[in-house]
Amino acid sequence: MIATSDFRKGAKIEYKGDPYEIIDFQHVKMGRGGANVKTKMKNLKTGGVIEETIRSGEKFPPAGLEEKKMQFLYSQGDEYIFMDQETYEQIHLREQQLGDKKLFLKENTEVRILYYKGEPLNVELPTFIVLAVAKTDPAGFKGDTTSGGGKPATLETGAVVRVPYHISEGDTIKVDTRTSEYIERVK
Repeated sequence: MIATSDFRKGAKIEYKGDPYEIIDFQHVKMGRGGANVKTKMKNLKTGGVIEETIRSGEKFPPAGLEEKKMQFLYSQGDEYIFMDQETYEQIHLREQQLGDKKLFLKENTEVRILYYKGEPLNVELPTFIVLAVAKTDPAGFKGDTTSGGGKPATLETGAVVRVPYHISEGDTIKVDTRTSEYIERVK
């Protein structure tokens, strides 16, 4: 059981029958009354965020989540197919379940899939991924620097990121999947 005194950002609990991740919390002591914990939580099934005030000392069961390493194989229509690398079992996730993460999925990318009661909930991408630039404006002219401004570039997976002016089509770049930001050119 996870008590309110054990709350921390990123902790996962079961609340009202659903798995939640604690985004933020604050212990509050009101005058003569008991202490409370103001908690901001994200529902891992729906993605919705709620704010609740919970009595201090209350206990919750852990969310009972399971994580599996899987490999992205391919997409077909609005379905994305992943394979467990140990059992070779394949699962299909819908485009809505992936959200913007689908923009960074390249065939054979290794991901972690979060399960709740045997049902796949969420895909965790690697922090950094290396992708080729499929389309961008021509390389900059003399005087362009890597620090100021930038230009949009469409990557091989369809994601659009802002890159320095010296990046051109065909270049391979490293991208942070959490922020969709360009990190560096890869040779």
